[in-house]
Order: sequence, then structure tokens, then C-alpha cells
Amino acid sequence: MDARRSAGFQLRVVQRGFDPSDWKAMASVGPGVREIRIHTGLEHRVLYIAKFSEGIYILHGFEKKSRKTAQRDVAIAKSRLQELVRARRSEKR
Repeated sequence: MDARRSAGFQLRVVQRGFDPSDWKAMASVGPGVREIRIHTGLEHRVLYIAKFSEGIYILHGFEKKSRKTAQRDVAIAKSRLQELVRARRSEKR
């Protein structure tokens, strides 16, 4: 199964209220952010947050090239989470 298809399947699992088959919390990005781990010979990751009632937000997807998640990838996800929180606040006003 290719990475994109596997990611889609795992996100569908999350939409149905279950945990993906291989995940970990990503507190370094923000509270409630999780990482789906996809193994296809290469390592792929999807960072998402599913704590809002209106849906699941994908913050970042990338191919991992080393054991440790690159700071660049963490920074991208953090920035997108901050944008999401700001947008949700402005909608509520």
C-alpha cells in the first residue's frame, strides 16, 4: 500500500473515532496534536489535530529522513496550528 493511500485509510479510522494503528502524541507541536506513522520502506508522517468538533485538521505531512523529526517540520506544524487557533477565535466573535 502506498503512503498516500495508507494515510487516507488511517485518517478515516480517526474520523470514525478510533486511534490510528501507529501513532504518537506530538506535544512539541501543541496539545492534542498527534503523528500518524506510515511505513512503506520509507518513513512518512502526518501531523493532525482532532479535538475540534467540526473535524480533523491536517497540519503537515512529510517523508522522514532521520530518526528525529526535523525542527523544520515541527515549526511548520506549529505555525499551522497557531493559524488554525487564530482563525477559530475570529470566527467565534
